[in-house]
Amino acid sequence: MESGSKKWGFQVKQGMKGASTPTVRGVLYMLMDSLNKEDSRAVIPLAHGDPSHFPSFTTAAVAEDAVINSLRSAKYNCYAPTIGLPAARRAVAEYLNHDLPYKLSPDDVYLTSGCHQAIETALAVLGRPGANILLPRPGYPYYEACASYNGLEIRHFDLLPDKGWAVDLNDIEALADDNTVAMVIINPGNPCGNVFSYEHLKKFAETARDLGILVIGDEAYDKLAFGSTPYVPMRVFGSTVPILTLGSISKRWIVPGWRIGWLVTNDPNGILRNSGIIESITKILEISSDPTTFVQAAIPEILENTKEDFFSKIICLLREAADICYTRVNEIPCITCPKKPEGSMAVMVKLNPSMLEDIDDDMEFCVKLAKEESVLILPGVVLGLKNWLRITFAVEPSCLEEGLARIKAFCQRHAKKH
Repeated sequence: MESGSKKWGFQVKQGMKGASTPTVRGVLYMLMDSLNKEDSRAVIPLAHGDPSHFPSFTTAAVAEDAVINSLRSAKYNCYAPTIGLPAARRAVAEYLNHDLPYKLSPDDVYLTSGCHQAIETALAVLGRPGANILLPRPGYPYYEACASYNGLEIRHFDLLPDKGWAVDLNDIEALADDNTVAMVIINPGNPCGNVFSYEHLKKFAETARDLGILVIGDEAYDKLAFGSTPYVPMRVFGSTVPILTLGSISKRWIVPGWRIGWLVTNDPNGILRNSGIIESITKILEISSDPTTFVQAAIPEILENTKEDFFSKIICLLREAADICYTRVNEIPCITCPKKPEGSMAVMVKLNPSMLEDIDDDMEFCVKLAKEESVLILPGVVLGLKNWLRITFAVEPSCLEEGLARIKAFCQRHAKKH
């Protein structure tokens, strides 16, 4: 029988098409394929937030020793509980409690395989027919992919570049309706490099409370703030509105490959438990992969014993890199930076393609830049803003200087002749 005459019973899952829209990794791989293999210069990677490749961004020795000791103990070659080892959950709760006006218990903490699994779990719990979720634009496209996969309608609220990437709260009120289940805030900001003020976060929490929707607080870059705006975690406002906090050790400890994160229910008023969200989180994790057991076992030592001088060193490196990035970008006529970065590891800058020959938009700019200069940066269209660019500055300062110099030379070469 020919294959064309048989009706097969399988088909693609509804939502998979939307979930396959461009991702950071997908576009990064495409840009890497555009590199000129005959260019002998080193590739300058300014497209994604993984500084662990660079000598200056080595993790703390106490973190390495904790993992080694855990592995060599031979106590953690086993499966872990689906919600995480009790000692690790307790350590995360105590770590987060330092910033809170109320107290978390270990029962509020669920360990995940990095922040990605925390995102997946949160959106899987919230997905139901007809529901919608409010996501920031620009934002982190993994939210769009997971929302589509779980049948959530995506509605975007704008971050305003001329107001330091503040949330357009009026936009949120206009977008929300009776089917809105949650809204996401990323602080410190990815991809914008902003840090929201206490007052702004308070208004955000009050807006969510008034609309009757929970907040997903993405704190992947927790405490990586180095500007004039004091960092305040969204979880502080758990008494105002129920908050799902998503975090990990990936960024602050510079270990994204260790794949340890957490989903935390900041809900002192018991709203999430009464609504069944807590039970649903547990059930989702029962059918998910677990983070590696021996790395989980190292978490208490990592969180409790890492010295402040390690964190101070990373903050100083990021501050220096942000200064370099902001200064050098403003020397390039066709690119403008609306706000100096104050946190995270990246910044959004605006491209003016009308000043360039044979370059129509941000995607074409990034592809040709990779091919001609062996520099990788991310086109803003992937993050929701066409003709913007995301530059990651968490690299060696000399590497950043070289990369920005190549971008400037590229723009000069392609500048329109008057």
